[in-house]
Order: sequence, then C-alpha cells, then structure tokens
Amino acid sequence: MVYTVTLNPSLDYVVTVDGFAVGKTNRTTSEQMVPGGKGINVSVVLKNLGVETRALGFTAGFVGEEIERRLKEAGLECEFIRLREGCSRINVKLEGYDGTEINGMGPAADPAALEELMDRLCGLGEGDVLVLAGSVPGAMPRDLYGRIMERLSGRGILFAVDASGETLLQVLKFHPFLIKPNRDELGELTGTRPGTLEEAAAGAARLRELGAENVLVSMGGEGAVLADQTGAVRALSAPEGTLVNSVGAGDSMVAGFLAGWLEQKDYSHALAMGVAAGSASAFSQSLADGNQVRLLYDSLRGKIRI
Repeated sequence: MVYTVTLNPSLDYVVTVDGFAVGKTNRTTSEQMVPGGKGINVSVVLKNLGVETRALGFTAGFVGEEIERRLKEAGLECEFIRLREGCSRINVKLEGYDGTEINGMGPAADPAALEELMDRLCGLGEGDVLVLAGSVPGAMPRDLYGRIMERLSGRGILFAVDASGETLLQVLKFHPFLIKPNRDELGELTGTRPGTLEEAAAGAARLRELGAENVLVSMGGEGAVLADQTGAVRALSAPEGTLVNSVGAGDSMVAGFLAGWLEQKDYSHALAMGVAAGSASAFSQSLADGNQVRLLYDSLRGKIRI
C-alpha cells in the first residue's frame, strides 16, 4: 500500500473573481471547496489510478472534520490524528491571478500527537511506500521527515519525499527511493536554476550523489527529467495542452510515477506515467482521473530521451 503523510492539510477555497480590485468589495463568479495538501493530492490521484492508498496526518476543529468528511465521501481511505486544540487551515486560492493565494497557518501538533503518528507509521513494512510531502510546519521539529525515515529504516519501505530546501537536504542521507524537486527547488539546492532539460539532468545527478536513489525534476510545461538508480538520465517533454490549473500538478506527477513503478518496475514507464498524470491535472480544473492519465500516457510512449 502507498501511505501519504500530510502534516498540515487544508480546505482549499478556490474562487474566480472577475476584475479583482484591492480595497474594493469583490464577488466571486465561481467557487469550489476541496481538501488540499500535497500528500492528500498524491493519495487522490493514486486512488484514481487504482492504487491502494491511505492518507495520514493531522486535523483539528470543524475544518478538520470537513476535510475528513469530504475525503471519505470521495472514497479515499484516511486515518488522520485529531488534535485537541486549534483548527485546520483554510487556504484561499484566486484563479486567474498568477497563482495568487492566501494560505492559513494551521494547528500545532504536540509531542504526544507526533508520537502517535510515529506509532502508526511503525505498522508499515516490506513492500509499502511512504510519501512525505509538503513543508514541515514551524511548530514541529524541522527534521521530522528524517526522524520518521530513521525510525522506519531497515523495514523494506520505499520512501518518496516531495519537499524543498533544508527539509529535503536533511533526508538525503537516508537514501529515499524518490525525491521530486521542481525547477526552482532544484536551483535552490544546487545553486543554479536549470533553464533546460539538460541542465536539470545535471542537477538531478548531483542530488543522486548526495544520497537520493531516484531524482525526478518537474519542469512545468517542458516536462520532466529523471536521474534513476541505474545511473541513467531520462527526459520527457510534456504533451501539448492548455494549462487550466497548476495546483496539484507536481503532486500528481509523484502519484503517476509511483503508480507506474509499482505497475511495471520500469523507470521509463514510471516517468511517462508521472508526466501524464502531472499534465492531466494541469489541463483540468480538478486532479487527474485515470482515463485522462492513460490517454496522455498513450501519446507519450516512445518519446523518452536517454
């Protein structure tokens, strides 16, 4: 099974406002509320691809109840730890304004809640996949992902980490199966923001040298680069399509890659599934469904460059 951890999930209030003006009363022309958080997004797309998955993390207050209700209503298996204080966050995302959004802070998990999460994760074993996605909230230990991986080491678990900066650097010594920086995050880690797929390949190879088994770099509309544990570097351009919503596209790429790997244990197949899933989400208002991913995958077969 693929388990995902979202430390600070949200209820995303996604709105469209025509002619948005600062200092004025603005009215929405469309709106939707969806559970959000990188790990949750990964689980949703995995479920859509037919992969068994369970979402873990923390929720609090009435917003946390609504997050869980909506996820269960959608048929997603989840096992969140309920915090006694605080309230899960609401993020406001304004469509059509270059990714303008206001993200809430969320609740703080106390040491007892963190230990409860650790206890639940200790139930994972050989053949399971654990996805640690998103930033670590300020009230939690900065090296939490590393602590989790150290506690679970030696159990045959595949770790996938989608984080940035110091949080990502701290886990490389534990040799995660997969990390997925985007172009900007790769530039932050290596000191040079890649402008081409070739430059991204060089940066990905450097992160492999630091400990990651497989480095998948998402390059937005240009596609992705994979430096895998065989030593090969593979690049795949994104399919043609109209960008509708980039939120969750990177998370979808992680889900697609893992689904592809679990399906065939083949890196070219996993890369194509990752790019197909990321693109399918980018081309639609919601996260990718299985049919969208398979259609795009068919258009990508045979186009990987090594």
